[in-house]
Amino acid sequence: MINLDEVGAFGMAPTAAGIGVRFGLYLPGITPGAGYQVVARVIHQDDRFVPEIKPLDFPLQPVAGHPLGLWQAQVTLPTTAGTHFGQPGTYLYRFQLLRSTGGAAMPSVVTRWFTDPFARLTDDVGELSAFTTPGSMPDFAWTDDAWKVPELADLVVYELHVEEFNDTFDGVVDRIDYLKSLGVTCLELMPVSSLKLDFDWGYGPLHYFAPNQRWGGEWGVKKLVNACHAKGVAVILDVVYQHVDPSFPYALVYQNAGLASPMISGNGPFGPEIDYNQEFARDYLATANRHWLSAYHVDGFRYDEVTDLYDGPTGVKYAKLAYDTYDASLKLPRFTPSGGTKPGEYSRIIQVAEALNRPQEILRSTYSNGTWQDNLLSKVADMARYGYVDDSFALLLDARFNGYPDTKTVHDVQNQPVDMPVAPFQYLESHDHTQLMAWVGVGGQSPTGPFADRSAFYKLQPFAIALYTSQGTPMLWEGQEFAESWVLPDSGDARVHFRRNVHWEYFYDDEGSALIRLYRILGNLRHAYPALRSRESYYDNIHSRPADGVIVYRRSSTPNQQTAMVFLNFSDHSQGIAAPFPDPGSYREMIDDGVRTNPYIVNVGQSGQMVGVEVPSHYGFVFVKG
Repeated sequence: MINLDEVGAFGMAPTAAGIGVRFGLYLPGITPGAGYQVVARVIHQDDRFVPEIKPLDFPLQPVAGHPLGLWQAQVTLPTTAGTHFGQPGTYLYRFQLLRSTGGAAMPSVVTRWFTDPFARLTDDVGELSAFTTPGSMPDFAWTDDAWKVPELADLVVYELHVEEFNDTFDGVVDRIDYLKSLGVTCLELMPVSSLKLDFDWGYGPLHYFAPNQRWGGEWGVKKLVNACHAKGVAVILDVVYQHVDPSFPYALVYQNAGLASPMISGNGPFGPEIDYNQEFARDYLATANRHWLSAYHVDGFRYDEVTDLYDGPTGVKYAKLAYDTYDASLKLPRFTPSGGTKPGEYSRIIQVAEALNRPQEILRSTYSNGTWQDNLLSKVADMARYGYVDDSFALLLDARFNGYPDTKTVHDVQNQPVDMPVAPFQYLESHDHTQLMAWVGVGGQSPTGPFADRSAFYKLQPFAIALYTSQGTPMLWEGQEFAESWVLPDSGDARVHFRRNVHWEYFYDDEGSALIRLYRILGNLRHAYPALRSRESYYDNIHSRPADGVIVYRRSSTPNQQTAMVFLNFSDHSQGIAAPFPDPGSYREMIDDGVRTNPYIVNVGQSGQMVGVEVPSHYGFVFVKG
């Protein structure tokens, strides 16, 4: 089993002789008996661009009989005048694989340069691993001991790419209060592990244990997670466990050596593919998850491309990884109300599978409690493009109607069965698609880029109301709340290597400020009223008139005896609609309640009483009773 204490690079405190460092690297099947040699090449970060200062090379030695093919070395970086060798700070390193064959005097180079697959830190230039000496960076002081991950029903998720959103992890910290104002209780970060130097979405992973140094590295991630927890916001990471970058060591090195990799099997459309039939691969990914949970206090994961990794409820691919990660989380206090001390509690770890082809099945049969599914997104893009509304849109807001389970049986700390809530993510936009604003008003045409006209922003309003009042977990993509309108190519380098910065100036313009106002109201309403977070929905297809652009549905919460009536108008004109209100009592319209001189109240004297409502164009009402 992988042991993170024996792999990676571990710097030691300076002595008169210099800096001690211990290296460890697993290379199963690469043995000295076959003539292989492994070298660590090291230089101080402050010397890397000085041509007169050369890196130092240190041979690693194999550990006889180690089941994972451990190579290691404990060396001293000697204090050297005119250089930073032997001084505290950050050192950069890489590995080289050599091989002696046929009695040659000099070994040949098999792989000239490969990074450490277990590096905890990297350089900001790209493919270099790094380590620091003790004391060169103070220990991070966590302050989130009292933090508890929110219940699934209380999640409102905001997906973002750190660099596009606001440059760095610190930049995201600066926006936490803003995100909270939208009702956000969970950040979903696109891949944050260390990448190559070029801008990239991060879906060609290279380092699984090291956060992106250019964005703030180890301290940056910890500061962000800690700050989010202080504000009541969970953090989950988008992780890529289907394929790797071609320069990932267990792909590159074994391809160069002509050997079977312990982790990779062939190339797929996205890159070298991870082979879950090999125990080393499964152990590697489970270890990465445990590392992020323990070292960085993250609250869960969004798993990329799970459709390709699902081999049944007891399979060795995604199902096992989700199970093992859930099981590990039960031991961490933040995931259960009692801190893991009482039976009968499920872990609240957020595990979200991108399972676009079979989301209901994966929610039902794995230890996921959420799933990406593009059904609502695809529908609203089509509606915005062609200017219509229909019954199928309203029914997509009802997770139960679409076959999603309410719960999944998992286990507690005593390995006894317990029911865990599950729900699909509901979203109008995601990083994978052109933003909804770009589809509005194109008259059946495809939007042209790089970004589209925002003048018809008001047409997004009923979609936003639907999102926050839907069954499931609402998710926003960066900037949708002020009508960000980037157009995304279907394929090619411009899709994943073109940086699409969030236009923060839109926060202040007429279009953006008006839409943000609505998002903030809706976020507060969803948290204030259990009916809007419940599993109970009813679409009134009898009284709705989708041909006129107007629909009505009911949300209710039986335990709280609360009912909400939602009216949406997608047309260019104000529309009157009459619908039965289910229970006697007073229903108050809440979206604009804060700006009305007199509250808009509907008094219902008997169950099923018909009430007529005039709904403004491209807008909606939410009436709440109780």
